[in-house]
Parts: sequence; structure tokens; C-alpha cells
Amino acid sequence: MKDPNYYANIYNAYDKNPKKIRVLDSTLREGEQHPGVSFTNKQRIQIAWMLDYFGVDQIEISPVVSGDHKEATKTIIKQGLKADIVSHGRALKEDIDVSLSCDAKWCAAYLGISDIHLKDKLRISREEAMNRAVETVEYAKSHGLKIRFTVEDGSRAEPEFLLKMCKAIEDVGVDRISLPDTVGILRPIGMYNFVKKVREVVDVPLDAHVHNDIGFAVANAFAACDAGVDQIHTTIDGIGERTGIPPLAEVAVALTYLYKSPNDFRLDMLLDLSKLIEEYTIIKPYDSKPIVGSSAYKHKAGTHLAAILRNPAAYEPIPPRAVGNRRRIVFGELAGKTGAAYLMSLLGLEKNDENAKAVAAGLKGLRMGDLIEIPLEDRLEKKIINDK
Repeated sequence: MKDPNYYANIYNAYDKNPKKIRVLDSTLREGEQHPGVSFTNKQRIQIAWMLDYFGVDQIEISPVVSGDHKEATKTIIKQGLKADIVSHGRALKEDIDVSLSCDAKWCAAYLGISDIHLKDKLRISREEAMNRAVETVEYAKSHGLKIRFTVEDGSRAEPEFLLKMCKAIEDVGVDRISLPDTVGILRPIGMYNFVKKVREVVDVPLDAHVHNDIGFAVANAFAACDAGVDQIHTTIDGIGERTGIPPLAEVAVALTYLYKSPNDFRLDMLLDLSKLIEEYTIIKPYDSKPIVGSSAYKHKAGTHLAAILRNPAAYEPIPPRAVGNRRRIVFGELAGKTGAAYLMSLLGLEKNDENAKAVAAGLKGLRMGDLIEIPLEDRLEKKIINDK
């Protein structure tokens, strides 16, 4: 039998040699901007260790926020993790100095370049912004740092100025440019066009930093990949300023299964990472959250149960064990004959079509919604298939 996703993969139009799309996780920077979130240094260090073991390429933290953040940054850098530790700050020499004092090898600087940011936040002209950006990159490079520069609110900046800014910082040696949709205002085609414009004038590697204000963050991140970026910014469970940014779980799974990106993620850690954030923040993922939600692998409707009991791939694109989750089946008024028969077998009752129909009718007749929820493990799947 062919892979159940075989024909869907035809539509996905995979490249014969897919490029690697990198992941920068910003749980320790963007994530701490989520209302109510504040990690201890021990928690920051543990999160960094787990993200590194999971397989992200870069981990971002902002030592300029406080003394504790600076101490955490220093400690994490000393761990010798495989991932790059990116020390995040403003486009100011004093913030670059903080990164240097932490022994960082990578730093990141951001500067708002839209008219509203220049006028109402920074109160500087375009020319002053250009000079500040160039001087910041030059300063970082002259001190031996690799630097990523974020053209904050770039999606709302005047396009000609955006391109001029990107070209100017490339000319002085910037290592990466982050293209943000800071207020989540772009459609996927808009994100594609935004990135494409920049990609046509610079050769430096590009990042996508997109916000989820209208719910398009994941879609926009991958539209950016299609247009030429090779790194997506994520946080665990998508936490961040306002409505956050793309969640690590959705991005990592999509890269692995839908983009065939040659990453080396330990996807079975995804639920553990989510639970870690829940423990440290009391932010519980909504039930139907993809990949890590408690309902992501629950099956309830009668026809769905019947199919799942024969072959879970009928309604699951990815096995739950691959991402650290568990499959569960729900019995109640939507259960059909097949589900009722399986429930009877678990209870040690004699099962036949007539009895199964009666049990299914009884469950419906109770009109009490969901009554029983049980896990369905691989060993049970094998037994069911063998019984058939």
C-alpha cells in the first residue's frame, strides 16, 4: 500500500533537493514579552538546554533587559551548546557592548524603520536611522561579532527606504537580515512579495520574524521561506508579545513533513517542551492546538472511530508518538457500531453486530455528550488489525 499522503505530496510540489530552513527559537526573548511570563535564571538555562537538544539552530536572549537576563546570557553562552546563542539588543553601541561583555559570538540589533516608528517612537529621520543602522553593524563587526539586523516594522516601511537600508547594512558586512511583519498585517502573498523585494537586492541570508495578530503567523513564515528566507523565528507554543509568533511545534513538524527540510529535530520532545512552558508560566495550550494540544489526536465521530480502529492514518497525517503526543478515542453520543463494539471488547462483553448497534443506540439515547475517553496505543492497533 502506498504512503497515505502520496497523492497529497504531489500537490505540495517538493523540490528534488530541498534546502534547509533553519529555526531560531526566541522563547527566552520574545517569549518573555508575553504578558505574565517571567522565567528564573535556572528556568532559562533549562529551556536553552532543551531547545539545543531538540535541535534548533539559534537561541535568542536579551541581556540588556536586566541584570538577571545578562547573567543568564553569560551562563548559557558558557554551556558550549551546539546552537548559536544570539544576544539581542537595540541598534545602539551600548547594547553591542553588553553583548561583548557576555562573551557573545552572535548579536542581534533592531531598529524601527517605518514612518510611524521613526516619527512617534524613535523621533529620528530616515537619514539618522540609516546612519544608526550602519554604525551599529560596523561597530559589531569591528569587535569580532556576527550580527543579525532586524528592520523592525519593515512590512509597513516605505519600500524604497527598506531596500536602501538592507543594501546599506549588507555593504558594511551584516551577517543576516531579519524581515519582520511586526504587527501581523500581511497576507501570505504580501509576505512573499515583501521578502522577494529584499531578496532581489541583497545576497545576505534572511530571517522571517512574523506576528500572529490576525492569525497568519505560520502561513506567513512559510510564504517567506518560499520567497527566499532560510530561517524562521519561533517560540515554544508561540508565546510572545500580544498574540505571539509561530509556534516551534507547528514550524518544526511542517519543515520535517511538508518541506522535507534536512533538519535534525527530535520531534518527540515537542509535547515535553510545551508542558515545560505550561509548568513555568501556567499558560496551557488550547485543546485543539496543532501537534501538542490535548485534542490533537482525539477521535470522536462514529465514522472517524471506525476508520481509526482499522488504520489510524485514515485521520492522522503524522503518528502521535512521533511528536510525543498520545492518541485517544472518545465514546459518547456520536459513537457508531464499530466504536461500540470496541468498547464492549474492552469491557469483556460479548460483541456482535446486534449488541453493538444496541450499545451505540444507548449511548446516543443518553444524550450526555462524551462519556468515556481512553488511549489507543500501537499495541492495541496491531491487535485490532490482526483481529480483522
